[in-house]
Amino acid sequence: MTSQYNIRYSPDDATSKLAHVPVIIIGGGQAGLATGRLLSESRIEFLILEAGRRIGDSWRKRWDSLRLFSPAKHSALPGHPFPGNQSEFPTKDQVADYLEAYALGSRLPVCLNTKVKALERVNETYIVKTNRGCFEADNVVVATGPYQTPRIPSWASDLNPDIVQIHAGAYKNPRQLPPGDVLVIGAGNTGAELAIEAASAGHRVYLSGRDVGHVPRVARIANGVLFWFLTRTLFTLRTPIGRRIHKALRAGHGGPLVRVRPKDIAVEGIRRVGRVSGTRDRRPVLENGEVLNVESILWCTGFGLDFSWVHLPILAPDGYPLHDRGRALSEPGLFFVGLPFQRSLSSSLLGGVGRDAAMVTKWIVEGMKRSTKATESQRSSFRPKRLSSAA
Repeated sequence: MTSQYNIRYSPDDATSKLAHVPVIIIGGGQAGLATGRLLSESRIEFLILEAGRRIGDSWRKRWDSLRLFSPAKHSALPGHPFPGNQSEFPTKDQVADYLEAYALGSRLPVCLNTKVKALERVNETYIVKTNRGCFEADNVVVATGPYQTPRIPSWASDLNPDIVQIHAGAYKNPRQLPPGDVLVIGAGNTGAELAIEAASAGHRVYLSGRDVGHVPRVARIANGVLFWFLTRTLFTLRTPIGRRIHKALRAGHGGPLVRVRPKDIAVEGIRRVGRVSGTRDRRPVLENGEVLNVESILWCTGFGLDFSWVHLPILAPDGYPLHDRGRALSEPGLFFVGLPFQRSLSSSLLGGVGRDAAMVTKWIVEGMKRSTKATESQRSSFRPKRLSSAA
């Protein structure tokens, strides 16, 4: 994908003089694209930096059977409905193609193969360092999502090397699993769905993890209209139940099951077991002392935070950004879009990210207007002193 920025602001030629862009968006996923579309509609000059070779690749790399929890009707970004049957739940490849078409159709300026290595600030200007050079920006929107590093406990290295270990981020389908028993660690939505998939492929499966509960089926009536309403209005940072869900997600716990029901797990003959506490004789051992003799382990333990490249004092002790609905608390001009529970449970979902992107865009536009007025005021107040002639 090419754009005017790939030529006008070539990062390859930016070593002698930094290329200056009013707004830089880091990340070309759903959050970055939605923000870009809204900035474009506001006639704000911006540039999207995307580390991947192609828009949507982060979705293409996920497991083959993955589908959204929301139907196409509720999975659209601003200004572009999701194509196809509106009552069906899109596949991960359909999502990837939709994002790519969205970027092309909206004529968004995207630099592909551009990985951000550091974000710094010098006086009032942000410096974005990439593998292709550096940029200056007045405003930066971080739209990478917080979960980048697979979360696997340190004792995993003590397991017998004959046990095949696959993190959900690298899992594609059951053909990757050797014959024999499978231990799925993590009983959230990903773990439950992959456990059922492995059991359906003929494996005996153990599912380790606490019961995360499930969304009542009544919430899925009318093709998920009620569920979608709840994610935007009830499951928010303004409500006690929303804050409890946010706290659990931030601590690394899985959210309630959406598509799978506990009885679905039982029907497949999957054995629910307690927490895996470590190893014994190089095999996984449960808290009750039982050793599981399995041939493979699926790690459905989520991802850890990785904002180590943000060289600014904006992170809480747990590595989570300190922000107010996406606006960094201590750094004017720095914003986030796409954080889990940025405002509500829908904040990181395809159909919900647009609302947060609109708020951040509004703040950026207002800030740029204030900056312009301040500059004009300074210019109008400047009066050069008259030089008196020598007597």
